[in-house]
Amino acid sequence: MSEGKKKIVIVGGGIAGLSAGIYGKLAGYDVEIFEKNPVAGGQCMGWNRKGCHIDNCIHWLTGTKKGTALRNVWETVGALEKDSEFVDSDSFCTSITGDCRVTLWKDLERTEKELLSLSPEDETEIRKFAEHVRYAAKCEIPAEKPMDAMGVMDYIHMGASMADMPKVMREYGSIDLQEMAGRFRHPALRALFTDYLPKEYTASSFLVSYGSIVSGNGEIPKGGSLAMVNRMVKRFQELGGKLHCNTPVSRIVIRNKKAVGIETADQKEVTADYVISSVDTMEMFSKLIGKEYMDSKWQSCYADSEKYPLFSAVQAAFVVDTEAYDEKGTIFFDCPSFETGGKKIDRISVKSYEYETDFAPAGKTVLQVNVPQFDREYFYWKGLTKAEYKRQKEAAVSAIEERLLLQFPKLRGHMEFLDCWTPLTYERYCNAYHGAYMGFIIRKGVKSFRVKGVVKGIKNLYIASQWIMAPGGLPVAVTAGKFAVWRISRKEKSGRAGE
Repeated sequence: MSEGKKKIVIVGGGIAGLSAGIYGKLAGYDVEIFEKNPVAGGQCMGWNRKGCHIDNCIHWLTGTKKGTALRNVWETVGALEKDSEFVDSDSFCTSITGDCRVTLWKDLERTEKELLSLSPEDETEIRKFAEHVRYAAKCEIPAEKPMDAMGVMDYIHMGASMADMPKVMREYGSIDLQEMAGRFRHPALRALFTDYLPKEYTASSFLVSYGSIVSGNGEIPKGGSLAMVNRMVKRFQELGGKLHCNTPVSRIVIRNKKAVGIETADQKEVTADYVISSVDTMEMFSKLIGKEYMDSKWQSCYADSEKYPLFSAVQAAFVVDTEAYDEKGTIFFDCPSFETGGKKIDRISVKSYEYETDFAPAGKTVLQVNVPQFDREYFYWKGLTKAEYKRQKEAAVSAIEERLLLQFPKLRGHMEFLDCWTPLTYERYCNAYHGAYMGFIIRKGVKSFRVKGVVKGIKNLYIASQWIMAPGGLPVAVTAGKFAVWRISRKEKSGRAGE
């Protein structure tokens, strides 16, 4: 520890952990990050198979618009640069139902025109949807300080970007996507609005997501997830931070109700003035500090999967000859039903990475298929023997491949399997609770989950994790890292550091 400097130890080197590490260094602390895996990044990850690169995470990145508070955070942590390049994409997703094809374009007027042409009888709902997407497109995620610390002036400053959100919430905040879809008469539109996010999500969440694409605040950074993480690692290390990979942490050391460091799996103790937990919060409560510190709010959310459901996926990646696949973006389509994870599947999505020419050899493109899975499917996978698990994965890949060929017959003889991963993969690699790669789903009539990022009963321990606010994801993770250091610095300035 440098003389005169206080030390922060961070458990977990995902986006939240790296963000906390960078902000910790900028605030003048000695910082060390301990990551169990060979590389940092957590769920924001990519890996190589058969000469191709598979991107696990970024479908779009919220906060890419210059001048926004969140863009400033992404630039501060090095994930984005002032001149970062983004993918030249003109759509959010395409939905195919029977012979009908409909797309949510980045150009909202184009979307509105296409939907009206498809289904004139749905004009009222289509125009209402487009109008409220325009409202939602102005929405910006608060990134200056935690919401619980905001004063009147903070809300006034934030007001312009949030001025129209009450209109969105009044119309779409109390219904879920399934109910929103039910407002439309055309079956292709009903499918479209339950495709991208689970149908249990509040409809307003979907409008905000699509609105970020429309506004230019939800672009895809060139190079993908791993490249973004590597930029953050470089930033952290250039600031003097220490990253320890392949170093699992067995517990957070607590003495006299105060976090004083960590103990690694090889029983080495590392002392610190502050500890930030950036791992999955159930991992923190169950293994690092003990469930006796899990307060009633956490307990009730983890115990009630009806009100606070989680989702994951079975995913499969393929490399195809570019000449045999002329689609772009993410496409959802009906397929003959099959079972995976014990769940009947009759609709899947495929995403093309044709825009990342470095992800595959010349003349090739990586495709990835996503099959949604929830808590029940996680338990199905968890209950399998090792041999059964392998067989079930192979069966899922075979079923997916058959359905890709049915939908896109030109791929026959031009497609090769790369990899398949399940909810158990996320659990094994990231200690993800029930294999979830995001936080709790935001459901209608259920108070959205949000906590401060502190642990009651333990001083000097802070949480920087996507789990501190629903629905999680990269924006929550990166701001959680910033906010954890903000709380530490405020405590230091207030003179309460030794409490």
